Amino acid sequence: MAESDFNALLHAAEQLSAEVDGSRELPKVERSLRQVLEASTELWSRVTQTGAQDLQAHVLLGSKGVDLPQLSQKLETLSTRKTFEPLEPVPEADIQTFLKNELENAILSIIEETNRTSFETAEHRMWDDVNNRWRQEKLKALNALLGSSDEMLGIAARPEVSIINDGSISSRSQLDDQQSAYASAVTEYNRLAVQGALRPSLIDRFHDAVRDLHENKAMDLWNMVACMTEIPPQSLGDPLKARATSTVEQTLITQARKFLENRYKVFMRNKVECNLQEARRGGRPGTLPLVICYAKLQQVSVVPGLEEVTVDGQPLWPVVYFCLRSGEPGAALTAASQAGSALEEFVSVLKELEKSPDRRLSTHLEQNLRFHYQRSVRASTDPFKKVVYCALGACDTAEEHTFILKTADDYLWMKLCQIREDNSQQPGSDSITYPHLQSLILEEYGEKHYNASAQPLLYFQMLFLTGQFEAAVEFLSRQDRLRTHAIHIALALSELQLLALPHSIQAPLLSSMPDDRPPLRRLNLARLLMLYVRRFESSDPKEALQYYYFLRNIKTPEGQNLFMLCISDLVMEARNFDLVLGSLSLDGCRIPGLIDSFQGVQADAKQIIELVASEAERKGLLEDAIHLYVLAGNHEKVLTLLTTLLAQVVQQINSPGSVRARLQELAASVSARYEGQHISCSSQTSSAFFTLRDLLVFFDQYNAGEHQLALETISRAKLIPLSMAEMEERVGNFRRLSDEVCRAVPEVLLATMNILYSMYNHIKTGGTSSYPEHMRDSTKEMQLNYLREKARSITTFAGTVPYHMPGDTNSRLVQIEILMN
Repeated sequence: MAESDFNALLHAAEQLSAEVDGSRELPKVERSLRQVLEASTELWSRVTQTGAQDLQAHVLLGSKGVDLPQLSQKLETLSTRKTFEPLEPVPEADIQTFLKNELENAILSIIEETNRTSFETAEHRMWDDVNNRWRQEKLKALNALLGSSDEMLGIAARPEVSIINDGSISSRSQLDDQQSAYASAVTEYNRLAVQGALRPSLIDRFHDAVRDLHENKAMDLWNMVACMTEIPPQSLGDPLKARATSTVEQTLITQARKFLENRYKVFMRNKVECNLQEARRGGRPGTLPLVICYAKLQQVSVVPGLEEVTVDGQPLWPVVYFCLRSGEPGAALTAASQAGSALEEFVSVLKELEKSPDRRLSTHLEQNLRFHYQRSVRASTDPFKKVVYCALGACDTAEEHTFILKTADDYLWMKLCQIREDNSQQPGSDSITYPHLQSLILEEYGEKHYNASAQPLLYFQMLFLTGQFEAAVEFLSRQDRLRTHAIHIALALSELQLLALPHSIQAPLLSSMPDDRPPLRRLNLARLLMLYVRRFESSDPKEALQYYYFLRNIKTPEGQNLFMLCISDLVMEARNFDLVLGSLSLDGCRIPGLIDSFQGVQADAKQIIELVASEAERKGLLEDAIHLYVLAGNHEKVLTLLTTLLAQVVQQINSPGSVRARLQELAASVSARYEGQHISCSSQTSSAFFTLRDLLVFFDQYNAGEHQLALETISRAKLIPLSMAEMEERVGNFRRLSDEVCRAVPEVLLATMNILYSMYNHIKTGGTSSYPEHMRDSTKEMQLNYLREKARSITTFAGTVPYHMPGDTNSRLVQIEILMN
């Protein structure tokens, strides 16, 4: 028996060996026991490592209802290598395959072209946005430059403004006494403008403001502005074109001479009054006795080369010059008449000069004066006689007369006297034109010649008295201690339609247009004013608004009202919404803000509030935008933005101080405010808002474990079906839901299904006490079937609605339903 067993075993071994050696061609392995042990150990270590990872993956995904082996097989069969590769050409005889390949190649080429175009479009829009933001930052940087547009100055850092919306304003004003005085004048002027009353002269208001401060130089400045603005009323056209007309040009020349002459007369009077003992004027009134006394003090009689003709013991020609210089041709005529018959021809000249309203001689007399000057006076040794002839006849304009014309006032007065409209009208004349004088002051001499940094008022005077208002104001605005005066001079000129503005508010502070007559410039009043107001708009918003009101007639390149835009920027930076824009009381009435003082005059309060709200919305400050739209009464925007925000947080767990808690409180406030009144918005918008509001309550109850209340809340919302009978109606309603509500539906379905599953487990384990009466009275199986029907309606709804559920929503719903069955 034992031998037979061994023979059978031997036969089996030989047969096995033959099979190995013959058919399978397997390699023969000769290893020792130690080598076999080591190989087995290594193989076991690899298997245990990968096996543990696979086991963990199975546990993790299996708990979610995922079959990992089947998923792995499906992934291995997928290949994207040939998805977008061009198809291989086929023989032309195979028409069917050829057409199929052509169709697929066309589709692939369209996909590739669309992909390339989309990428290029996205990149183009990205760079457009970058460039727009850069332009805005560049504009802010340019606006921070307080110097001339052709200079690069340091930019002082502005203090940071808190973004806390507490509506509080610093009680400490940033305005000094001078600025406060000007601001009060501006406020009163605007008050009369808004009321529609007859507005007083803004120049007079500003003059009174500096007079109360006892600033003599500032008063002299405003006297100059008042004198130079006494010109014929201007139309609403271009101020530069109006200023270039002969009538306005001659008026500007006359007013500038008048100012210089009056100031010279005041100077002579002060000089004499300070030296009464030496002047020995006595009680004689009039300009001529004043001039005689002044000539004594100046000791002109000792000047070499003077003619011997005298008046009251003083040389005639100095007396005549001083009379003309002080704007008194009548006094000069009296003095010349006392000189005898030798000056009869010159006396006739003075008589016509006295009668002329514009202080100009006829062409015939001017030619006679020039002829006489060229024949004899030019060679005269009397410098005062030469100056008189040059002033009256516009002779020898290249001569500087430095011995007599020692000050800039004297020089400018002489040049103004020598200005003629056109040289060609007067043969032999070497007079200068008004544009020539302007170019001489601004471009040839410039700031360096007049030492403008040390004498800013002098250079300002030279520019302003030659009708270059824009260049004068721009220069004065670059002087720290005089900038306040410059701003208000610009405002006064603008109100009189005398200030030339650029066509764009983005232009430099001082610029010119191609068709402007050189050397005239244009002043960017908007930029200048905003730079000034920006220093105190946070601490003094009331005064800031008064200044911004002067920009009400200026439009941005986008067509927006600059006044309203400045208010928007002011509110967004200072965040003093309630102070500036007003607020809502508990009864829903709006409490007026600062902007209501301009109501009805190109400044509608509601329009301004909506502009600020849209700016807040554009910047992504949606909660601020909601509050502002509530203030403006824009129901559509309020509910739309609230719906957008609520959709992002509706499913989150509520916690004190969170964004969700804040938005829920805001939604409750808006609901209470709009309760009982007509809501001016689309039905879809209001429906979306109220649905999301109910979902906030639903998720709060769900997260708090109040499942029965949550189920009742979602049933009242009529958003999802809880029975098959409601299926058709809920699917129809779903098609009309907004995108915000649709995005919340998957979480609502999962939460509701979890509630049903929790109730199912509770009943299955024997608990019934916390459920409705009809469930307690039913059998356990009927209660379970009741919940199964609800679960089936939810899964059916999820698969029926035309909406792609995210992630594994459908699988989770089906898995829970399976667990309930």
